[in-house]
Amino acid sequence: MAKPVVDRLESELDGQVELIRVNVLGGVGATLAARYGVRGVPTMLVLDGAGQVIYARAGMPDREAIRAAVAAASSP
Repeated sequence: MAKPVVDRLESELDGQVELIRVNVLGGVGATLAARYGVRGVPTMLVLDGAGQVIYARAGMPDREAIRAAVAAASSP
């Protein structure tokens, strides 16, 4: 299951990112899923300060790739 991996990422990146979990089955979550082309669950997206997707992956989260994307987004 992806939840423990996401929980760990949330803990590791605390203070560096805002991690938002959405239910893609309805409401705002479904709207966001359509906007960002989410086709599978889980899907991890990393957005830069301008709202551009700099990392997207469906399936089991790759912690190191996500951490690298966050670091790249944080660099000037």
